[in-house]
Amino acid sequence: MSSSPHYLEAGPIALRFNRLVGWLARHGVSLLGSAELSVRGRKSGRMQRIPVNPHSHGAQRYLISARGHSQWVRNMRVAGGGELRVGRKVRGFTATEVTDAHEKLPVLRTYLERWGWEVNQYFQGVTAKSSDEEILAAAPDHPVFLINVKE
Repeated sequence: MSSSPHYLEAGPIALRFNRLVGWLARHGVSLLGSAELSVRGRKSGRMQRIPVNPHSHGAQRYLISARGHSQWVRNMRVAGGGELRVGRKVRGFTATEVTDAHEKLPVLRTYLERWGWEVNQYFQGVTAKSSDEEILAAAPDHPVFLINVKE
């Protein structure tokens, strides 16, 4: 990874879409499994909210940052957890970052299979059908957190 962490800003259409998905999640509508993530800001101490696509791989659940080392990722590294909301159902969780690229490989591949229609643009040519080597090369730019949801 370069000295400057990879991050792709959302364009105006993506920002509108994110606002809509977040609003829907707050009001009980999950689009294909989406939820609203709340994580405490590392500097402000206030809860930051953003729509996410929690991803299941095997028996585990993950949060993956398609856009890279975003503010929610930096906040999660400090907070170590947060909340996922769909309507009135709010579930707290703890998070552990997966830093080994080989451990991330199968998670990223299944994430791209499930969510590629939405996130492929942020993986710069890497898709679910890419080789292991191509996904491994992209892995450092896409943080992955193993989450333990408190039911």
